[in-house]
Amino acid sequence: MVFFLDYIQHKRDCKFKQDERAERIRALAQYHGPFTAQDRDIINKPIEQLVQGVHKGELQPIDLLQTYGKVALKAHEKTNCLTEVMISAAEGWVQDGSINFSGPLAGIPVSLKDTINVGGFDSTVGYSSFVGNKPDQDGATVRLLKDAGAVPYVKTNLPITLLSFESTNDVWGRCTNPHNSKYSPGGSTGGEAALLALGGRIGIGSDVAGSVRAPAHFSGIYSLRCSTGRWPKAGFATSMPGQEGIPSVYSPMARTLNDLTYFTGALIGMQPWKYDGSVHPLPWRLEVEQEYLTKSKFRVGVMRTDGVVDPSPACVRALEITEAALKQAGHEIVEIDPPSPYEALYLGAHLLNADGCQMFKSFFRYGEWDDPGADQMDWLMRLPRPFKFLYYLWVKYVRKDDVWAGLVKDWHPKSAFENWKLVARREAYKVKWFDWWNSVDVDFLITPPNATPAVPHDGMKDAVSSCGYTFLFNLLDYACGIIPVTHVDKNLDKLPSTFNIKKLNGVAQGAYKLYDAEAMHGLPVAIQVVGRRLEEEKVLAIMKRVEDALGDDKYDLLDID
Repeated sequence: MVFFLDYIQHKRDCKFKQDERAERIRALAQYHGPFTAQDRDIINKPIEQLVQGVHKGELQPIDLLQTYGKVALKAHEKTNCLTEVMISAAEGWVQDGSINFSGPLAGIPVSLKDTINVGGFDSTVGYSSFVGNKPDQDGATVRLLKDAGAVPYVKTNLPITLLSFESTNDVWGRCTNPHNSKYSPGGSTGGEAALLALGGRIGIGSDVAGSVRAPAHFSGIYSLRCSTGRWPKAGFATSMPGQEGIPSVYSPMARTLNDLTYFTGALIGMQPWKYDGSVHPLPWRLEVEQEYLTKSKFRVGVMRTDGVVDPSPACVRALEITEAALKQAGHEIVEIDPPSPYEALYLGAHLLNADGCQMFKSFFRYGEWDDPGADQMDWLMRLPRPFKFLYYLWVKYVRKDDVWAGLVKDWHPKSAFENWKLVARREAYKVKWFDWWNSVDVDFLITPPNATPAVPHDGMKDAVSSCGYTFLFNLLDYACGIIPVTHVDKNLDKLPSTFNIKKLNGVAQGAYKLYDAEAMHGLPVAIQVVGRRLEEEKVLAIMKRVEDALGDDKYDLLDID
């Protein structure tokens, strides 16, 4: 009976939130309908011009809100990307003095991952048990945004557990890719990516294994994974409170590189360490940005594979396009052999789930839908150790798959002693990379962001472990940026006739089960630019240089209908 009542409450809470969202959207009569000439003008102006227009009184913040409110509702109709629709409340904030319109983001609407706390609105994280958890006051990050002049106006969809490159949950439903509704927009900040791809301006997500980078790659936008301590993270809800093995970072996302760079510099220029004690008091370093905007020749390390899942033809082609453009611009390409990325995947997976998946499972209600990837991790974690050991022996000695066998062998909850040993190995691994990078003396790396483009819905059941290209740099805490480069081409990106999935390791098999160039035709494909820890200014400047080098091959953004 207890389970039945829990399930009934789950269904009631999900219906309540979906009805509430639908009613809020219906009430926004003036936000429905086609874009006006003024809307088009606002959408096409660089962010600096919009801010200047507000400062000079030539643009009214309410006009910007009305434009981007329309954008958000149209994007939601197509992809189910929104959770909390805060537009009516935002109209009040614009009028009542809650927002500082002399700030560097004056009047700019900003979208937020559902986890970020806004006073008066829930942060469900996709769990029905979190429905009704709305705080009375804004969290520190939202206070900072309002003091900078930004207008929070919507929150965006995500996966339950936050441990997925998809964005689906019972509370809000499934978010779809803006290019192809059969595919995921990415995760865990997938709703944000879908909105930005369809015309949103700037947003904030979080990243513990690639959660602002995979969505940018899947959906065709730009994002920056900041190092810990560079971007504020106070005032949020999470599925894994207390998890410190691989710290989650909050980071910016944007439709264009210009917006991403402006937004990042503007927010750090607001001295976020005065709002959040975890932020380093490190001002935005214009001199570093300028150095890499003007440096004549780069040494570019190319990480072609993570050694676990070789990149698919589409992702190889995006990397080769970028490499050729950089060579043409006079930069030196350096073939690299870094410390084992597989070791990072092993350490990251075990550190992130050292609790045995107990914390993220503790918030579920009876009968609540679980992300298939997270469910796979939990199922294997709960498998009795004797059976798990037999499975390990079969994988290692019968299938002869050392990669998958190594991941599953010790896949159980860790004692404090075991966890400490993993942390010690993590720190030693960071030193290996530090020394290696010094020895090769490259300015930055380019890598695929993922082995494949976007995954089809529920594909994370197979691809849950295929996250090494992003997860590696969470463990290292390096600054990374995503640049969309091209689209999947069904003719150029087919697998070769000699390809044999059965010869791949278990992680790679899971990824390649989902790769189909014909079905994926038109999906975005990006590359990842990697700097070292706390090199956000450098990474953004290099992203600009890479995009300039691409020239006519620069990625075409989705049209805004």
